[in-house]
Amino acid sequence: MTTLIQRIENGALAVAILVAAIALEQPWWLLLAAFLLFDLSALGYLRSPRAGALTYNVVHNYTGPALVISLYLVLLLLDHQVTWLALLAGCWAFHVAVDRALGYGLKLDEFTHTHLGRIGRTARS
Repeated sequence: MTTLIQRIENGALAVAILVAAIALEQPWWLLLAAFLLFDLSALGYLRSPRAGALTYNVVHNYTGPALVISLYLVLLLLDHQVTWLALLAGCWAFHVAVDRALGYGLKLDEFTHTHLGRIGRTARS
């Protein structure tokens, strides 16, 4: 039940980010265009499962988008218009939210073992 609630919450967050981009007259399509960019973090799996989990998890959590949007807000307070930082944070958070809504969580000991449960064929068998 907890996993279902987390998936619903993240789906709602993804929708909220999309609606915010449209309401703020930002290029909402950028959320989709940049979507796969964040999955490049999985390239760490070419080195080892441990390295892959580390690089994947560093990118697939909300800490990065939170830091980027915080930097944007600090610069905004200093009268610097850097809208691209807000767009980056939105794209990043959107990616994490969609992944979590689809059941792709932080990686544990192997790619198919996440904090939200198992994914892929191993989850179905």
